[in-house]
Amino acid sequence: MQWDDASEKILVTMLGHLGFSVEVERVQSDDGLCLQIKVDESKAIIGRNGDRLEDLQYLVNRILNKHFPDAPRVKVDCDNYRHEQEGKLVEKAKALAEKVVESGKSVRTRPLNAYYRRIVHNSLAEVDGISTASPSGNARYKRIEIKPA
Repeated sequence: MQWDDASEKILVTMLGHLGFSVEVERVQSDDGLCLQIKVDESKAIIGRNGDRLEDLQYLVNRILNKHFPDAPRVKVDCDNYRHEQEGKLVEKAKALAEKVVESGKSVRTRPLNAYYRRIVHNSLAEVDGISTASPSGNARYKRIEIKPA
């Protein structure tokens, strides 16, 4: 069994144990493999602000890496929720960066998990006049400081 087959099986099995009958579509993107969940009760799987999707993704990747240590990270999405949220996050980050360039004062994002922090750092890497930094530490959610360069 290949790691991509295993990742889909892990997700379908977990959701099956939780009482969901789902269909999963594999979507290849720039970020790698995304398992897109197709289900009627999408809100129950997405959770509040995508927290259940984050947890499902975390668990799928932990189990997958136990059996396939070299497997790349797999993204889990439902009804394109994460894709839409990522787009909104990039727009918000760029607006904050413009504010920093105009005002010359640092701003901080809302607390973000590691995945979303990486998206913000990458989206602002090419913006002139600013730099980004995350605090060190073990906290799951951290704010990114966007400051003048």
